[in-house]
Amino acid sequence: MAALTPGLYPFGHRPDGREVKRIVISDGRLGAAILTQGAILQDVRLAGVDHGLAIGTDTLEPYLSAMRSCGSLIGPVINRISGGATEIGGQRVEFERNQDGRHTRHSGEAGTQNALWQIAERDDVSVTLELNLPDGAGGFPGNRAVAARYALVAEGVLEMRVAVTTDRDTIVNFANHGYWNLDGSDTYDGHHLQVAADRACVMGPDSLVTGEIEPVAGGPLDFRAGRVLHPGRDPRLDVNLCLADQRRALTEILTLTGRSGVSMTVSTTEPGVQLYDAANFADGGAPGHDGRANPAFCGLAIEPQGWPDACNHPHFPSIRLAAGRSVEQVTQWRFEGP
Repeated sequence: MAALTPGLYPFGHRPDGREVKRIVISDGRLGAAILTQGAILQDVRLAGVDHGLAIGTDTLEPYLSAMRSCGSLIGPVINRISGGATEIGGQRVEFERNQDGRHTRHSGEAGTQNALWQIAERDDVSVTLELNLPDGAGGFPGNRAVAARYALVAEGVLEMRVAVTTDRDTIVNFANHGYWNLDGSDTYDGHHLQVAADRACVMGPDSLVTGEIEPVAGGPLDFRAGRVLHPGRDPRLDVNLCLADQRRALTEILTLTGRSGVSMTVSTTEPGVQLYDAANFADGGAPGHDGRANPAFCGLAIEPQGWPDACNHPHFPSIRLAAGRSVEQVTQWRFEGP
């Protein structure tokens, strides 16, 4: 295993000349590397396992281009906003239409995955990154202060807390866009997935939700009892599974287990989880951790979040944040060896 030693390390320079840092946290059992670029979860290592568990690369340039969403903390609103617009506080608000010139995807260039975050605090087992989003950036209202804390909080448990405050009514839906492969293999074929969701958002054209919710019972999105994944042979997977009707206390929602026996159990406060099969994963030719490739289906994207396009579907759990208020979104990953 390529051990992760706690510390602060250089990770290259952005085109604007600013330096990107790599922060490693470790308790001897579990280690994680986080970049100030995009608050990216760049690597995760578990003692006794000879490969990384999170898909990533060891050079900066791919994270500025083809891999900018890989492992990054995406906000202020992850996923799609239909028509690139919504109504906030009784006024129509428009955003960058960076998907086919019609819709907003991952908040466009104003997305936090493109930003250089600042280190507020760090020690051997935790790091807090901060970012100020100005009023109107990308069309999103409010001067928003964002703090993202990655911490090892128990044996084998990595936690991410994202806290946001705003001075104007706005919309907020952050998520870590990590891709996971627990075997160190070319693809996650043979992984077993179990998800505590009995409903899913119906998907329409352009990877947009229609607003309809359907039961998963007996269909290809029914992972309640768990089943083995065969990407490329299974039906395409790019969907939000509905976990709850509102944000709630931290709740265990999902377990992914590799053929190797390594498992990852995810808990979250969020009412949905987006699953994406990485059929179109692009790495720009960059090598992955441990020298392996990152081809299509290299890792399963698991993104706890609010339901997509909730700002345009009033019956979805709200992602609105009122002026003077704050919100905290929490996700935990618990890893166990074979």
